[in-house]
Amino acid sequence: MERRDFLRSATAASLAAATPAALSQQPEHNSPTSKEAPVSRPENPAMIYRELGTTGERVSAIGLGGFHLAKEPGMSAQEAISLVRSASDSGITFFDNCWDYNDGLSEVRLGQALKDGYRHKAFVMTKLDARTAKDYDKQLEQSLGRLDTDVIDLVQFHEIIRFEDPDRIFADDGAIHAAMAARKAGKIRYIGFTGHKDPQIHLRMFEVAAAHGFHFDTVQMPVNGMDAHFRSFTRNVIPVAQKAGTGVLAMKTFGDGYILRSGTIDPIEALHYGLSQPVSVVITGIDKPEYLTQALTAAKTFKPLTPDQTATFLAKTKDAALTGKFEPFKTSSIFDGTANNPKWLGGSSGTPVKPSSPKTEEKRVG
Repeated sequence: MERRDFLRSATAASLAAATPAALSQQPEHNSPTSKEAPVSRPENPAMIYRELGTTGERVSAIGLGGFHLAKEPGMSAQEAISLVRSASDSGITFFDNCWDYNDGLSEVRLGQALKDGYRHKAFVMTKLDARTAKDYDKQLEQSLGRLDTDVIDLVQFHEIIRFEDPDRIFADDGAIHAAMAARKAGKIRYIGFTGHKDPQIHLRMFEVAAAHGFHFDTVQMPVNGMDAHFRSFTRNVIPVAQKAGTGVLAMKTFGDGYILRSGTIDPIEALHYGLSQPVSVVITGIDKPEYLTQALTAAKTFKPLTPDQTATFLAKTKDAALTGKFEPFKTSSIFDGTANNPKWLGGSSGTPVKPSSPKTEEKRVG
């Protein structure tokens, strides 16, 4: 049995072994407007809406990526606000962001855009880099302030791209404790994690979480036409997430443009492929009105690909995908923000971690 198959099987077994009693002890979620979950939001008939894992939330199948809202050189603050509001008016409810995007300016602009009645229509997600509870608390307070909200719908552990990341997060001083406390206090509603490097690291995160009796609400990963052929998250991680009832958030649909530059597929094809996978949301970078129109067109014209259509689509990308050339986020460090800025991870990011005992942790986290 290959290592990847063993890890996938072991992870699925660990998830199945996580006791319902431990999971049921987790605190109830809080909404932006009340202490009840899930939140009902207006839906536009021109948009696709899907269940977000087992949270009970319904969100738009197209999500607006937050990085480009403040990328330089790029759009002005007013242009960013206008774009977010146009997306919301068109039925997009899922808005992505991150504590480190453009030194926090992306969060500021999203917060500004969601004023004047737009916040109640939005499911807001951001990501934190911190690995320790202390640093998680600091980053969360900054994100709450920038987003100008009392509660963030979903906060995800960002860039789980090292095999030691799960152990750091679940350590005795790990960020998971701060996340759980923040959810209990009503500052966040759901907890997830992201990564773009290697599916085996995602499986490790699921495995460690299951050992501690913890259930992730969401997981974010690359889902695109080339991923199926190289270090595939789609083939290896999505089945585990489905088994766990964890909502899948797709990213890198265009591979930050690299996949489109391969000349093998066009944007609408790429979006239709992503939407045809068992994902809750396809998050796509949108920094121009025409890119918003493109994403909305993909949603309006979407019909799930048949198995034959999927095979034909993947055949077009296979040769270009085999070495990972067009997925540099897997094969290089150029997309690894926390590798270039280790201070984002917190004060203990460079010191050895002694993982906590699963039995002890189960009492604290479960």
